[in-house]
This record gives sequence, C-alpha cells and structure tokens, in this order.
Amino acid sequence: MNTVAIIDYGMCNLDSVRRAVEECGGDPIVTDQASDIEKANRIILPGVGAFPDAMQNIKARSLDQILSEQVIEQQIPLLGICLGMQLLAFKSWEVRECEGLGWIDGEVVRLQPTAQDRRIPHVGWNDVIYQRESPLFRGIPSGKDFYMVHSYHLACRNPEDTVACTPYCGGFTSAVQRDWIFGVQFHPEKSQKVGFQVLKNFLAI
Repeated sequence: MNTVAIIDYGMCNLDSVRRAVEECGGDPIVTDQASDIEKANRIILPGVGAFPDAMQNIKARSLDQILSEQVIEQQIPLLGICLGMQLLAFKSWEVRECEGLGWIDGEVVRLQPTAQDRRIPHVGWNDVIYQRESPLFRGIPSGKDFYMVHSYHLACRNPEDTVACTPYCGGFTSAVQRDWIFGVQFHPEKSQKVGFQVLKNFLAI
C-alpha cells in the first residue's frame, strides 16, 4: 500500500482528500512534519485560498525545503490539487507578485471573463480536454467533467507541461505534468468516479 503524505500548511480542511485517498487504496497521513514526508512514497499538495498566504505558511513550516528534497532530489511523485497545482509555478500575481515552488515554468494569473464566460470565480463542473497523454488520466476519456472552484490559473510557458485544458474564459490549463510532478486545477476528491480514478492512477504511478 502506498503511504501518501497529504501536506498540511494550514490553508484548508484536508479530511475529504484523506478519505478519498483511503477509499482509493492509499494509506494517507495528513502532516506538516518532515519525518512523515520522508517516509511517504507519494505526496499530495492540496490547497484552497490565496497564493501568497500559502507560500508564507509553507516557508514558515520549512515545507519548501523538505518538499524539494523529496520531490526534486528523491523523485517522489507529487500531485498538486487546485491551489496546490498553482503553487508549482515559478510565481503568481494573485494579490501581489509572489514566488512559488518553481517546478513548472509558468505564472499564476487571474481568469479573464469573456462574452460567453463572465462569471468569476469559476465554480462547478467543466470539461477537461487532453492535450497529450498522461498516466494520471489512464482509462478516462477526454472531455469528462470535473469539479472546479477557482479565480486564478497556471499559465504554462512550455506547452509540453500542459496535459489538459478547460474551455472557460478563453481556455486555461487544467492539468500539468513534468516528469513525476503532476497538478490538477480541479478537485478529484469532489469529482466522483472520474476524480477517484485520477487518484487511483496517481497511486499506481
């Protein structure tokens, strides 16, 4: 069974993620302790809230250091969820300019309304359309709906990092992958059967 460290940096209720991982066959531990993270063979970085607050909390707990050691040096697979995906970026412009973890070449910017898609934040179910193959979506057809709640998105500079896009506000990246680092803008733990399949696929990577 995969031991999954769900990173707690004080930004959201993580019980739904923990229960989803458990139901998908993982052995989850919600933690901010380096000793727990070192023992895990999968890491999930969730999050809800503002990017600068998240990075401040992560650095205050020295989580950026242990995450870099485990993910970059030890190559432990990581999945960022919602704000957790955005934190993978080089920087964000939410509230103010703020550096992220710097693992995905891109910037986090606000969704821009269009004549068709005026409502921000983007809340509800929407299509996730593949731009390339990824083990994260194995067995899931392109175009399936996933649940999202966000006002900002990660704009990738390298198209190869983009796994999937969603056609809202002109289109935005809704899933990324660079090697063993994955991110999804949607909430798999709230996306019913297809979301749980994403988590199962992550556990199998």
